[in-house]
Amino acid sequence: MNALEPSPPPAPPRKLSIIRVVLALMVAVIADGLQFLLNVVGWFGADQIIDVFAMLFTSWLLGFHWLLLPTFVLEFVPLADELPTWTGCVIAVVYLRKRQERAVPPPPPSSGPIIDV
Repeated sequence: MNALEPSPPPAPPRKLSIIRVVLALMVAVIADGLQFLLNVVGWFGADQIIDVFAMLFTSWLLGFHWLLLPTFVLEFVPLADELPTWTGCVIAVVYLRKRQERAVPPPPPSSGPIIDV
């Protein structure tokens, strides 16, 4: 590819199915709920294990998004881990992905090669 040629447009994002969104939201709510309950009990280390699984499952279900990294790190901050950060992050990622899907125009229908005279 020549430096003067325009780069191809970025690939459209993977479409989110409603099942993946619901499952990711369920993982986030369960992770936040378990962390809240286990912090009340005083179990040490369980939060980090839950965070790793929540990060892996939400990334697998929704695809990687940069917003997941600060959420993962924020869970290691005392008192901030009491907030429902995974639930908020999943909602934000779904919103941003849906907005990005709407912004990308659908490809034109292909009925064969177009010959411009």
